[in-house]
Amino acid sequence: MAGVNGGKPRHEGGSAFGDGGTGEQGVPEAFRAAVAELLGTRLRPELTLGETPAPRRLAPYAHALTATVEADGEELADGRLVLLYDPSGHEAWQGEFRLVSLTQAELEREIADDPLLAEVGWSWLTDALEQFGCSYTEPSGTVSRAYSQYFGGMADRPSSTEIEIRASWTPVARGDGGLNLGAHLRAWGELLCQCAGLPPSPLPLPAPGALGAPSTGVTAPVSSVVPMPTRRQPRGGA
Repeated sequence: MAGVNGGKPRHEGGSAFGDGGTGEQGVPEAFRAAVAELLGTRLRPELTLGETPAPRRLAPYAHALTATVEADGEELADGRLVLLYDPSGHEAWQGEFRLVSLTQAELEREIADDPLLAEVGWSWLTDALEQFGCSYTEPSGTVSRAYSQYFGGMADRPSSTEIEIRASWTPVARGDGGLNLGAHLRAWGELLCQCAGLPPSPLPLPAPGALGAPSTGVTAPVSSVVPMPTRRQPRGGA
């Protein structure tokens, strides 16, 4: 995976053009601008962005990013975010753009056993979108947990538990017509950090008018959901 610390990709990779695309020279300006906004967004220092091949069959145009959360030399969470674009619009999306994400992180067993984990995991996403001033519609997704016990040649590995959040939503334009995709990316990055067990970002939101900034206010509202306890063991712990 190619990427640099600080959440800024090294170059514009990861785009794909499906059956409805006309090749790189014919890429619509709206899609180019959307990708440029994503690539120009800086995230928390614990996040590293990279590129990955984008799916070709979900939409005429797509761009895919990967992300990992690292702290104290340990990789705590990872995921993928795909931006889809259909110039003709998509009835199920209720729009021309769609964001599709996958977020994965290992958890301590007592956290994974919490019966409210799924509801809290989904609230991490919706709260992050609200925190960063994102307008969206048609959210959809799943929250899963998995327990793994290793055998044979892998028997020396400790058992592990993992949360996986798959989600998609349609970004909605603001009054100025902008989709605020930088804020959507920052919100997804905050979800990754929440799953990794890191405390909420202490940084204020960008001032109004900045790239991806919400239209009002410069500080994030306090989340109404109590987060899970922060991680006490590095990823891969018992």
